[in-house]
Amino acid sequence: MATIPSIAMIPSGVKASKLYSVLPTDGTGDFTTTRASVATRVNENGLIEEVAANVPRLDYSDGTCPSLLLEPASTNLIPYSEDFSNVAWNKSSLIATSTLDINPSGTGSAYKIITDSGVAISSAFIYEILSGLTPSVAHSYSVFAKKSELNSIRVAFDDGVTLSNRGEATFNLNDGSISNIQNTGNFSGVTAKSENYGNGWYRCTVSSVVNTTGQTRARVYNSDTTITTGDGAKGVLVYGAQLEENSYSTSYIKTIGTTQTRVADTATGSGNSTVINSTEGVLYAEISALANDGSFRQLTISDGSGSNRVSIDFTSTDNQIRSFSSSGGGAVANMTGSVSNATQFNKVAVKYKLNDYALWINGVEVATDTSGNAPIGLSELAFDNGTSSNNFYGKTKSVQVYTTALSDAELTSLTTI
Repeated sequence: MATIPSIAMIPSGVKASKLYSVLPTDGTGDFTTTRASVATRVNENGLIEEVAANVPRLDYSDGTCPSLLLEPASTNLIPYSEDFSNVAWNKSSLIATSTLDINPSGTGSAYKIITDSGVAISSAFIYEILSGLTPSVAHSYSVFAKKSELNSIRVAFDDGVTLSNRGEATFNLNDGSISNIQNTGNFSGVTAKSENYGNGWYRCTVSSVVNTTGQTRARVYNSDTTITTGDGAKGVLVYGAQLEENSYSTSYIKTIGTTQTRVADTATGSGNSTVINSTEGVLYAEISALANDGSFRQLTISDGSGSNRVSIDFTSTDNQIRSFSSSGGGAVANMTGSVSNATQFNKVAVKYKLNDYALWINGVEVATDTSGNAPIGLSELAFDNGTSSNNFYGKTKSVQVYTTALSDAELTSLTTI
């Protein structure tokens, strides 16, 4: 492409409260960032690493090039996320023994949960008792696990009264495959996810709507594809348990004796009216959603209000991407397109100009609008809807702003995967 963007953010340079853009070079395109708590990321060595408050997270979980990770607030409700020997973790027919195995944070510390001798592998479990979970709301329970002598685990919720009232799934730690997803009684809409963290470690997540105001138990069972009975020595390695009120698991939140909250990320304040053209232009992003979670998450150039803006959105519809534009307080273009998977990276561009709007996704023009006015007074690029709401939560490999409406050939080249 011959046309050069006026703003280009490719995640690389950060410091406290600042995300640097590579263009323009005078700092006009830099973002102001906030997150009033520490948080974790996967670093360039593939290890979970804690990042200081307000420092943007460059996350390498998707490969050798980083993406900007922005997440909503979340609280780990498990008070001892790593110390499985603590009495807060109840043990049924097993013990939890500290080992020197390297955990996903790169330190020599993990626990092996070992089934008692003579006990059926499938009936040995470790659990925390939780009360007061918000009823009729999705919760996600995750734990990092690695095979040892045994090669699988079950991750489960139950109501503490009837074991058949549960939401659970079984995770094969040889390859991360998932089986036996179940939901009964007070647990509904169960889903499961397995993420490979390298060195044999998988993050195993079960998400479920908890339909009870009473006790809930978060359990991890030993399991195996061939061994049926414990011998007091065989087990599975575990690390980093997390229970959060969310329909998917977010980045790991360490706890030592109390629940801990990671505050939401924000990134705003890039650009001005010199590098953002109201008359015509293009907003481009290579982005992935954290989940299809039924919410709007928006990346916007605006005048600092909702009256004049151009946005790229993940919508409340699964795997839908939208561009919404307004001028003088009135909607002028509302274009949508579908992708096969919003949680994978997609390249999206919206072209705006008087009576010439178009939405491009992954090299294809998916929607147009030929009857809209141009916005007025655009001056800011932000990971929200222009009014500090509908914050964009996801991963971003690139954001670019152009001050001209690019040609179809340029948009094809820009957005082709």
